[in-house]
Formats: sequence, C-alpha cells, structure tokens
Amino acid sequence: MSSYGLWLSAAGMKVNQHRQTLLANNMANANTTGFKHDLAIVSRRRIESESASGGLSCAHPVLDDLPGGLSVRPTYHNFAQGPIESTGKPLDIAIEGDGFFVVSDGTDTRYTRDGEFAINEAGELVLTSGNGRWKVLDDAGTPIVLDETGGKLSVSEDGTIRQGRTVVATLGLMTTEDKKSLRKVGENLFEAKGAEMASIDGNFRPESREGSNFDVMTGLATMIEAQRAYQLNATMLQLQDHLIGQAVGTVGRMA
Repeated sequence: MSSYGLWLSAAGMKVNQHRQTLLANNMANANTTGFKHDLAIVSRRRIESESASGGLSCAHPVLDDLPGGLSVRPTYHNFAQGPIESTGKPLDIAIEGDGFFVVSDGTDTRYTRDGEFAINEAGELVLTSGNGRWKVLDDAGTPIVLDETGGKLSVSEDGTIRQGRTVVATLGLMTTEDKKSLRKVGENLFEAKGAEMASIDGNFRPESREGSNFDVMTGLATMIEAQRAYQLNATMLQLQDHLIGQAVGTVGRMA
C-alpha cells in the first residue's frame, strides 16, 4: 500500500507549522522598533523526472503528473520601510529610506534599523536594547562618545551629531545590494554573512522612531489561514491512515 498521500499531508503540516512559527514571531515584534518581518517561502518538490540526476528512464503517464508536495525554503526578510513616528526624544533617530545603523560590542559588528539610543556610563552612544552592549559607530567605524558637559545634543537629517555648536560625530550608515545575505542574529540585529556592506549618505529623521513593518491585521488573517491548512492536512493524514488500515485488514481477511 502506497504512503504517497501520507507524505503529502505530512509535508503540508510541516510547511504550515513553519508559517505559524514565523507569524507568531512577527506578531510578538509588532511593536519592536525597526523590526523587519519574516516571510515563509515554500516551493513545489520536483517529481523524479525533473530531478538533477535526470530522473527515471521512462515516465508513467499518470504518476509522473502527480505533484511532489511542498518544501520549506530559506526564510526571507522583508526590508520595506516601516512607519515613522515622532517621539520628541533627542536620542531617537529613524532612518528614512535604505541603510542600517552600524553597531559593535568590541568583537562583532552588526547592523540594525533600531534607532532608540542611550548614553552609557562611559559617555558612549549605545542601543537601548541588548542591555547597552552594542555601541553605535560613526561613519569612520569608531564608537560615538559624547561629553556630558558638552551642551544640548542635536542630530541633523544628514546624521551629524552636535553638542551645542560643536560637531561630535556623524552617524554611520551602511547597506548592501545583496540583502538576501543578511541574517537575523537576535536582539533586532543583522549579520552581514557573505554580504559586502558599503557606506551611504544618510537620510535621518531626528527625534523619531521607525515602527515594525509588519501589518497585524494581515498577519492575523494569514495565521488563521495557516492554522486551517494545518488542520485540514492533519485530517487528511488521519483519513488516509484509516483507509490504509481498512485496506490492509480487508486484504488480510480475504487472503
């Protein structure tokens, strides 16, 4: 007795479980500053005659037309611009358009759209997330250090940071043409593994924050859809298992 249908239903359950996991993470970060939501990418499994090895020497007129089911592909990050809202906080900075802030913990360099900053005890500009471990870098790749007695802090739209009339630093902004190579590594950060990052001119919105680009209402509808698809595949799996059991029992009694 063939288990072809069982495999198809099991693959459908796996794909929709993956979709629900990503959607749940997106929902949890709906209010995270600069969050870029994930998309579940799936593809059709190739049938044997389409395989790279050349497939079977002959094709069956019926079986060869059956689909091979679905498989999960690498997760895609949606880098679309999120909504920008004014906060009135001098250390909140949003990026308008392309680019990422550059941060470092002294060992690793990471990239983020999160522009909610703070000043640590050493006077360094750091991300509020990550317990202040990530230092914000300037356009020369060095940590930005501020003087507590240097006067009122202000940031211009080109990323120039001033204290009073004194220019302290310019925010670093980098991007890559190969955004598919950017990978999330937690704490709302990206790792540029295999991607060539390059500096670009900044377009910043001072005293503002970029919200998550995930639409909650669309996400809820998609989550319901994925849950129903999972349940339908589970039901089909049970029905096929029952039919196979009946067939085996009937054939056994006839024998």
